Amino acid sequence: MQDTFPVLLRAARSGPDFMPTSQSLPSYEHGFADNLGILLVNLGTPDTPTPSAVRRYLAEFLWDPHVIDIARPLWWLMLHGYILRIRPARSARAYSRIWTDEGSPLLVNSNAIAESLRALLDSQGPGGVPVALGMSYGRPSLSAAIDELEQAGARQIVVLPLYPQYSTTTTASVRDAVSTLLSKRHRTLAMHFISDYHDAPGYIAALANSVRDHWNQHGRSAHLLLSFHGIPERTVVNGDPYQSQCVQTAKLLAQALQLRDDEWTLSFQSRVGRAEWLRPYTDDVIRDLGNNNIRSLDVVCPGFAADCLETLEEIAMQNAELLSQSGGGSLNYIPALNARADHIEFLSRLVEQLAGAEA
Repeated sequence: MQDTFPVLLRAARSGPDFMPTSQSLPSYEHGFADNLGILLVNLGTPDTPTPSAVRRYLAEFLWDPHVIDIARPLWWLMLHGYILRIRPARSARAYSRIWTDEGSPLLVNSNAIAESLRALLDSQGPGGVPVALGMSYGRPSLSAAIDELEQAGARQIVVLPLYPQYSTTTTASVRDAVSTLLSKRHRTLAMHFISDYHDAPGYIAALANSVRDHWNQHGRSAHLLLSFHGIPERTVVNGDPYQSQCVQTAKLLAQALQLRDDEWTLSFQSRVGRAEWLRPYTDDVIRDLGNNNIRSLDVVCPGFAADCLETLEEIAMQNAELLSQSGGGSLNYIPALNARADHIEFLSRLVEQLAGAEA
């Protein structure tokens, strides 16, 4: 598989420091190569908020050695002997709290991102560029998304995992899975992989815009918590750059918002099991803030491109309750970027910019 970008488009481009707003973007003559397709990838979700559907989803998700790196025989016994007997019912109750008439919020929001990106690219030139959404676990599968792009005429696929920060537990898993799927196909499809965009100016600008929009509509709290998904500490010790990229994202966002050091905090959420995960833990930070009688707290999750269980239920519900129970006031969750116009424009420019770097 190719790992560098050829000349995928015939366009005049600006320098690397682009910003995803209509006021700051220069004029482009967009001209994507006729055989290019874009594969957006997100984690995945159960089909329904029921224990049986959650069990099927977790069995696939938790068996990935990128996610859990315990020796397979031991992990199989733990997974099927205990975890898949206990966790599905609890997770199903959590999913049911946020499920919508259209389905899982993660799937709904990820589809909206794909559809908005497709519409933007279609508006920029004749023919457009096919965009397909695939999930690492569950449906729509990565295989089905690749089929969709191939049927649309794609012979080169830009794979864009919707994970701003790189981790072996997420991004590397996508890369390996897509590479394996492409290697089994009769037709050769070139893969071009976007590993991360944690410090891209357009991404930071979109995040800052989303926080300012929330403040303009709802007022500003005394403190801003930046909560990222956690990973086991041993993963970082083994060389994973995720923690350092989260820190860099947080610092750049705080700088863009002109926050003092005492006005924001970085934390890591969603830990599982007894092993040490990245600290500080989000629930510990929120408990401490509540004990200090903070009257209102804003929380943004810069590692999530689309709202999902971890943002809508864990942060906006569970941790809001925790803050109140600990003596604090209201927790105000700032939504993920989802299909915001500046987010979609950034993703479009990201593909263009990285492709153009090899021109």
